[in-house]
Amino acid sequence: MKAEHSSKQAADSGDHLLLDNQLCFALYSTSLLMTKVYKPLLSKLGLTYPQYLAMLVLWERDGMTVGEISTRLLTDPGSLTPLLKRLESLGLLSRTRSKEDERVVIVNLTDAGRQLRQEAQQIPACVFGAIALDLPDLKTLQSSLLQLRGRLQDNV
Repeated sequence: MKAEHSSKQAADSGDHLLLDNQLCFALYSTSLLMTKVYKPLLSKLGLTYPQYLAMLVLWERDGMTVGEISTRLLTDPGSLTPLLKRLESLGLLSRTRSKEDERVVIVNLTDAGRQLRQEAQQIPACVFGAIALDLPDLKTLQSSLLQLRGRLQDNV
């Protein structure tokens, strides 16, 4: 309650350089806490949060290229490669070079990677419970964040 009060005071003060007046800090700190919510759930699956995001993409569509996964996750392909190598060493996916263009690496789920999807089914409900928002408010928040992300993408 005290933190909420100091945040309200900061917002009311009009000082644009106060930490609590920074949208970037609200997003950053919320992201850190969201990752902490996921950590124990994902540790049961043997995954880190970034690995989970990569698996989510592959569960949506298997057989993507590293470039496609990178685009979907809004990340650099070079930073994605070590993560994919780790998932490959865990037996969750395989990486093969395209026959048409050897520069292109195609990522496919293994049977273990597909099976892990079943084990991950309970994660969204657990996270939803931790967020403690009703579904319409959660959808509104998600929509606002996606809109913000789109605007930022247009400016970088």
